[in-house]
Amino acid sequence: MANSPEPSRKRQRTDRRQQLAQTSASASAMVTRSRSRSAAQIASKHSSGSATSAKLPLLENPTSIISGVGDSIGNSEMSQTGVVLTSKLLYELKSEKDVIAKLIEAFLEPCTLARSFPQKDALRALDCPVDAADVRSAYTFLAKKSKRVRDELQRLTIDAINTLNSEPCDEHDSQMNAVLIILLNPKITEYTHDDDTPVFPELCSAILSQPPSQRTTLMQYFVASDAVPGTNSTPAYPALPSVRHTVDEQLLASDSERKSFESYLSIFQKYVTQEMVKAAQRIARSASAGSEPAAQKVSLHTLGGCSLVIVAQCMALINNYNNTHKVVPYTAFYNDAVNEHADIKEDVPRFRMPDGISFCSYPFLLSPTTKSEIIRIESVILMRTELQDSFFRAMFSGVTCPYLVLEVRRDNLVRDTLYQLDLKFSQDLRKQLKVRFVGEEGVDEGGVQKEFFQLIVRDVFSPKYGIFKASENTHFYWFRPQPKPAKDALEEIRLTGQLIGLAVYNAVILDIHLPPAMYKKLLGMPVTREDLREVDPELHHGLMQLLNLTPEELEFLERTFEIEYEDLGELRTHELIPGGAHTLLTIQNRDLFIDKYVDFVFNVGCEKQFGEFKSGFDRICGSSYVRYMRPQELELLVCGCSDLDFTALERSTIYDGGYSKETTVIQYFWKVVGEFTDELKRKLLFFATSSDRVPIGGLSKLHFVIAKNGGDSDRLPTSHTCFNVLLLPEYSSLEKLRERLLTAIHNSEGFGMI
Repeated sequence: MANSPEPSRKRQRTDRRQQLAQTSASASAMVTRSRSRSAAQIASKHSSGSATSAKLPLLENPTSIISGVGDSIGNSEMSQTGVVLTSKLLYELKSEKDVIAKLIEAFLEPCTLARSFPQKDALRALDCPVDAADVRSAYTFLAKKSKRVRDELQRLTIDAINTLNSEPCDEHDSQMNAVLIILLNPKITEYTHDDDTPVFPELCSAILSQPPSQRTTLMQYFVASDAVPGTNSTPAYPALPSVRHTVDEQLLASDSERKSFESYLSIFQKYVTQEMVKAAQRIARSASAGSEPAAQKVSLHTLGGCSLVIVAQCMALINNYNNTHKVVPYTAFYNDAVNEHADIKEDVPRFRMPDGISFCSYPFLLSPTTKSEIIRIESVILMRTELQDSFFRAMFSGVTCPYLVLEVRRDNLVRDTLYQLDLKFSQDLRKQLKVRFVGEEGVDEGGVQKEFFQLIVRDVFSPKYGIFKASENTHFYWFRPQPKPAKDALEEIRLTGQLIGLAVYNAVILDIHLPPAMYKKLLGMPVTREDLREVDPELHHGLMQLLNLTPEELEFLERTFEIEYEDLGELRTHELIPGGAHTLLTIQNRDLFIDKYVDFVFNVGCEKQFGEFKSGFDRICGSSYVRYMRPQELELLVCGCSDLDFTALERSTIYDGGYSKETTVIQYFWKVVGEFTDELKRKLLFFATSSDRVPIGGLSKLHFVIAKNGGDSDRLPTSHTCFNVLLLPEYSSLEKLRERLLTAIHNSEGFGMI
């Protein structure tokens, strides 16, 4: 790091350890500094040594202190096995001087520390050789000691971390034992150097500098150190509300393994949180001198020394391991402090710079709400750029429209939209969308386009086009298998992909029912057998039943690797493998049969259709932050969440024109709405906002305004859907409000000028 005093501090610590080792060797009281000696040699020297050095004042000659511990632990079984430190051994020490001496001996070098706190349970030792519970017990014991002991523990820990960074061990592969022991120190995230620079990033740097095999070993320790061997795995779904999850996203670890992994992840989360909060408070104090400090936004590049970057990189290592092994929910990596305090407006432009430092580079920390905000900011930047470019182009090549304008007829939405989009250049699609329904006077400030998307998506997925087929059980749409789809059908499929991309780009939520497999494929992730459950539950059940049949039962079926499917009323066949019509299904090849069938449904049978769909989507979103999202998060971005929490909406609603939450008619309104069914609540949302979908984060994130629209009258409520404003007359009774409101929301299609 620039202007860092770290190099000189490292040299001082290294010299101090070398002096300590030399003094220790001359006294024959402890292990030598040489890393070339084997663990057995060190253990032998430790157990056979005798204390000879004269005792000097504390910390001036630490070796003499260590030599004085010999009498109290010389007969310990630990010293006979080469073990340097355990909680039991610490408890037996008579004085704080002995405690400090023993700590010095244990922390002399990582290889020495690695032999401390051995796991006595042979079964558990196979997964993690460190007894994590014993380590915690030792730290608890030390925390109750004097400040002198605690300070020495901090100094020794910093020295050990410095050694891990500056003098990597080229012989022993137990460095991760020492790292684990250091991580278990509850104060590790709070330790600082004399200049107040944090120590924890240096530990993260030491982890990142290890070979891949040792980093993997550390991740395995995270899973196993506190886990109970032999416990059954109890899969659980990631805890992200209002998102569908397939079975393959279940956790593969047991409850005890999950809790163990989470406990170590929480250490890194704690450091990130405390640094974010401190930075926000620091900015707040400087921005509001003399007044009550308020929380401020923090940009990653402004944080001194980029210590969070190193920690975030280490968390990325943990996240990658978790993605493969599915130990904890991916939502466990979301950091509330980052999502609350991160200055996304500042970070998004920096993310696009080749050497930019940004929270956007660590998407596992960011919630779906923050990611949607990143995509919104990206879109605004691109729209503004295209708007400026259009003005410059107009100066040289004539008038050009600064917006992407679609003029469509309600009775011919799909054809009109397809024709106009095909005529647009790629840069035109990045302009702000404006929609006008032919024959209507409504001006699009956001509300018209929301209704446009709702209506056209409804048309595209209707049976009259025959592009998609809905499951009768799950109501999810998937492509109909067609080896040679018509040109018109492919154009309509490409249009559907473009519409979804345009909706994401323009921050419009759609009422669309696509299975998780679609979002996986859009993000380039492989689909699995369990994804078939959402697309065709009956087929999935039938294929899984094959796994339970005996060889005789499979032989009786006389099933081959040839399948039948319906293509627009015509029955067709397809060989899953070359010569499949003559290959019988057996117990030896049934897994291949299942995998090939799943591959046919998701890939082979709809290769051209999905290719066009993805091409349309990528034309709008191919280079956006969408590619850093998870399938579940992308689904939230496209569809919103399904939680109709009108209590949250009531709490966040803004009142205008003389209304307040205490106004009688407002109380009538929320009483009536509270009695609505979910269907009526969605109709109310559609009436007021032109969308019946709930934004990411729930209805509390919806900017909703109720404004006074005159006194008591027979007028119906109206709305400015572009601004989510409900215009409500001050009705004289609850029944009148209910009747007028229901009439309005049941007749809410179309736009006019009021």
